[in-house]
Amino acid sequence: MTAASLTQRLSAHLARSPNESDRMRARLHLLDWLACVAGARATPVAAVARTAEPDILTRAALLGNVLEMDDVHRAALLHPGPVIWPSALSAARQEKCGMDTALDGAVRGYEAMIAVGATFDAHHYAHFHPTSTAGGFGGAAAAASIFALDTEATGWALGNAASVTGGLWRMRHEDVMTKAMHAARAALEGLWLARLARAGLTGPVQALEGEQGLYAAMVEHPKAIELGPNWLIHAVSFKPWAACRHAHAAIDCAIELQAAGKLNLPVAVETYADAIRFCDRPHPVTELDAKFSIQHAVAVIADGRKAGPEDFTAQAIAALADKRAQVCVREAEEFTRVYPAHFGARVISDTAQMTLADTRGDPERPASPEMLGAKLRSLVQWGGLKPVEADRAREIALHGTSIGPLLALLEDWLA
Repeated sequence: MTAASLTQRLSAHLARSPNESDRMRARLHLLDWLACVAGARATPVAAVARTAEPDILTRAALLGNVLEMDDVHRAALLHPGPVIWPSALSAARQEKCGMDTALDGAVRGYEAMIAVGATFDAHHYAHFHPTSTAGGFGGAAAAASIFALDTEATGWALGNAASVTGGLWRMRHEDVMTKAMHAARAALEGLWLARLARAGLTGPVQALEGEQGLYAAMVEHPKAIELGPNWLIHAVSFKPWAACRHAHAAIDCAIELQAAGKLNLPVAVETYADAIRFCDRPHPVTELDAKFSIQHAVAVIADGRKAGPEDFTAQAIAALADKRAQVCVREAEEFTRVYPAHFGARVISDTAQMTLADTRGDPERPASPEMLGAKLRSLVQWGGLKPVEADRAREIALHGTSIGPLLALLEDWLA
């Protein structure tokens, strides 16, 4: 008897039923995604979306990742929210289903995206954007769940997601909007592949591990796929600050020192190798540069700011040049050794130091309702909406039973 392929195993694993606790967790991530969309609605990407895309969920799909505040899974090094929600909601709209069906689809989408992404290695991450390369699996799984596909058809959609995956990191080196497109493409492509699978379009079942498959092309040393009893959505972190996740531990350390009155410049930041590789940018020029700069992130806190979107603009970059110059960054092997299970850092000033293995919003330091509420209110304001829209979003995301009010909310926000 032939052993099941990885996509077949994953498809069977996704057939389990989420429970009410899983759906409640999904609601929190839906609320977080809405906050990110609200905050991005006045950005240049939003202007492009309004011009190019008549569909409201396609517009929203382009916005969830823009502010760098979207949820993140550390071990898989990817952001599920901006991929899963546009796919799940698009499928739910097509099926005219209730909120619970959409939430179950999202839980399964998070599972597939994270499970596949966590098999990728450092070689893959050095060249490819995992939110894009693993995202199609999540988008396909979410839509397949809502379309009620059987395990065979779901496997076809997953196999075809592997067949067309891509997303190069080159966009980090230029002032472009490609990163937002990566997440949207994965969401919409996954939706499309599930729709095709429902109509009978077959896909390669060994598209991950087989000859000329994804691993052969993009991964030197694939890790074993982990399909455990608990849904992986519970292991996803929330991001309180508008910077790359690799800068968050340094931000958190700086906040702790600032609260104690001991964040005295100059300071040194010690962290893991990938944080240095992605976020050692002492001289940011663009807003994206600033969000990928540990030096700028720590300077933001030293200046008494909150690390919100307003602190990574061109004006903030210019204003914080002197403070940024007083932040040096270096690798510490103790953090690299436990990465990516933990994204740790240490900030050292002249009189004190702060070390954190995990940061606020991680499962080890869970996001409080107050933190998520403050984030929502802040991003609604940053996006130019009235404060009442935060209450509206919260009620729909946490208590809604149908997606109609959610679609109406997005129409109001993104028209």
